[in-house]
Amino acid sequence: MNTLCQEIYSAVVNGNARKVTEKINQALAEGIPAEIILNEGLISAMKEVGRLFEEGEYFVPEMLISARAMQAGMNLLRPILVEQDIKPIGKVVIGTVKGDLHDIGKNLVSMMLEGAGFQIIDLGIDVTPEKFLSAIQEHHPEIVGMSALLTTTMMNMKSTIEAIAQAGFRDKVKIMVGGAPVTETFARQIGADGYAPDASRAVVEAKRLLGIAI
Repeated sequence: MNTLCQEIYSAVVNGNARKVTEKINQALAEGIPAEIILNEGLISAMKEVGRLFEEGEYFVPEMLISARAMQAGMNLLRPILVEQDIKPIGKVVIGTVKGDLHDIGKNLVSMMLEGAGFQIIDLGIDVTPEKFLSAIQEHHPEIVGMSALLTTTMMNMKSTIEAIAQAGFRDKVKIMVGGAPVTETFARQIGADGYAPDASRAVVEAKRLLGIAI
């Protein structure tokens, strides 16, 4: 791995956003392609962050700090990648369902997915079934992700899945759900394709749903 990419990798793993932006600017100035910086500096680092979380060495605060450092780097690389027409590994529409105003978990999932190479369309909080449908029609994602933190809003996942089916899009997207009160059993009951208990495993599940090697 290029020395600068190694420094970017380490800065992401350690959650040093300032160093990430500094080293990415330096790497770009030295002519290192944005795609190499993305893959070797950011994506590989977030994979390591996920491993550290899975093994209990990192917790949500550390993962969030690393994800924010990765985001700082993505803000620099995204315009270049778009200009060069570098394709993401998949497109995800994500939002917290209607009636639920919690977004920390959803935001972390979004950042981890982007750090794994997905393009994210974040609809925010309190997202109605109609808004999910509109986003599917506009962006043609492979995956729709839904989050809920309240038991009272969990059933809005079911109504959103039903709305997607009624609109004729159910066979065009994979649906993934998560959130504190959500379980794998509930996910199956409401007809979701996938479930993840945390942001790290959301990346693994999203890749599984699209048949991408982990």
